[in-house]
Amino acid sequence: MKPVTKFISLSLGLILLSSCGKKNSETQAIRKNITETVFASGILVPEDQYNLTSLTDGYIVQLNFDEGDSVKTDELLAVVDNEQSNINARSANQLLTIATSNTNTNAPALKQAEINLELAKQKLIQDEKQVDRYKTLFEANSVSKLEYETILLNLENSKTNYLALQENYKLIQQQADQQLIIQKSQKEVNNVSKENNKIRAVIGGKVYKKNKELGDYVRRGDIIAVIGSPTKLYAFLSVDESNISKIKLNQEVIIELNTQKSKSYNSIISEIYPAFDEQTQSFYCKTEFTDPLDFKISGTQLTGNIIIGNKENVLVIPRNYLGYGNKVNVKDSGIITVETGFISNDWVEILSGLDENSIILTEKK
Repeated sequence: MKPVTKFISLSLGLILLSSCGKKNSETQAIRKNITETVFASGILVPEDQYNLTSLTDGYIVQLNFDEGDSVKTDELLAVVDNEQSNINARSANQLLTIATSNTNTNAPALKQAEINLELAKQKLIQDEKQVDRYKTLFEANSVSKLEYETILLNLENSKTNYLALQENYKLIQQQADQQLIIQKSQKEVNNVSKENNKIRAVIGGKVYKKNKELGDYVRRGDIIAVIGSPTKLYAFLSVDESNISKIKLNQEVIIELNTQKSKSYNSIISEIYPAFDEQTQSFYCKTEFTDPLDFKISGTQLTGNIIIGNKENVLVIPRNYLGYGNKVNVKDSGIITVETGFISNDWVEILSGLDENSIILTEKK
């Protein structure tokens, strides 16, 4: 029995030692003036940020920038090798040359139409002379009426044929002109497609992210780089849908970068985006810094406290005294549930359940 007794004593000693290591810290609900804020998380985003995308498919054969570089508007940043667009451009130039030559008066089709028209004209002149001769002969009863009418019919056929060949000449000329217009347009389209192989900066700025390397295969729409303002960045905040109705333009926001926990920056709400993100169940806001920003790296994570109002003579307790489910440990009363209002990083507004005489406890190690 002695070993068992020793084990029980040792266990009781460890339990007592453990309980002695924990002490209850107590405080009292107080009234004070507080600033009501809405918490939001977000990232730093450059002003005028855009994605530099490929306009065609192919391999990157030229890349003229690195991350951190400053680029100018319309500066050539990359070249994509798309042989199909090059072939189309060459073909369009050749077809344009042919179409241009077909509009020349010496073009084969127009020349042949012109010859046919001239032959028809000569035939018409001959038939007109023949009609005059046969008319004289018919009046002198030297030819029959049938013979005279046959000659008249030949004349009408010649007139019809001549007019038809005139229209045919005009049609061939019109078709040649139309084809020239089409080929000029096609050449311009193909030249644009060929020019799309050259990827230029839409707006000058700083290259914040480089997504592709020399030799990579890209498809149309692939992002090659992210570019934005080199000097001006803003905070892009995600606000919970339950709080978005409290957010107004020009409200002050205290921004804290995750890379500079000991420093905060003042900013204001400059834009509230109307779209709702169903995936994050959030709305988005843009804030412009009123303090100089000395850390300018795109994508830096941050937190923001949006100041939505001030409250006077509010009953509050320290936030670390509020447990899960709005539970509070009240001295002499035990665990109770309270109704809370505004919650900041440090304080919790108590709407009901406590008063100024309430003493609350929290476990302190």
